[in-house]
Amino acid sequence: MKKIDYVSGFCAIFLAVIYIGAFIYFGGFWAYPHTAEASVQLRYLSDNHLLISAIYFCIYILFGVVLSVLVLGLYEKHSICKARYLSKIATLFGVLWVGLVIASGMIFVIGLRSVIDLAPTNIERASETWHIVTLLTESLGGGNELVGGIWVLLISLCNLSSKIFSRWLNYIGLFVGASGIATVYPADVFTEIFGISQIVWFVWIGISFIEYAKTNNQNQSDA
Repeated sequence: MKKIDYVSGFCAIFLAVIYIGAFIYFGGFWAYPHTAEASVQLRYLSDNHLLISAIYFCIYILFGVVLSVLVLGLYEKHSICKARYLSKIATLFGVLWVGLVIASGMIFVIGLRSVIDLAPTNIERASETWHIVTLLTESLGGGNELVGGIWVLLISLCNLSSKIFSRWLNYIGLFVGASGIATVYPADVFTEIFGISQIVWFVWIGISFIEYAKTNNQNQSDA
């Protein structure tokens, strides 16, 4: 069990790192010309194709793969808890979030390649395809964080019920979950609050997993 705790802990921290990287990129380097003509927008995508694809691979596909490990680690952590039924529901939402995030990344990366291939011969069709790609990506994994918010909220309720991890960590988890659910309302501020607060939650829960594993290891050594 301690190996799962270590892996889950480092995965949680890595998820926070991915979030931070996304904030840095979109806050300081993303310069997509939203108000420009279609030809200018497509030229930007073509010129930065590899970088954009790599970024979206990390923040969606890689994020989803690493998230799956944390979802499993938390499920194992709740294997002996009192709120087993609630834990199973939380895990279902965690698995669903993993699938949506990975699907969003695959749609974006493959769709971007198709848009760039179309652009030289049919700008109008390429622009329409790009609109569809971004719409699908936002709808599944970027436009709102409802599924992720429900997962964090349910996990935090399970933790509080079973007295797993710090109470304050779980209270923060409730806030993170609520802010994720609030992103169904079309306001960027809720998405930003969810992202920033979840960085804190990921780091804290990662450290908690690692400390729990170290404590168990020390207890076994003393025995």
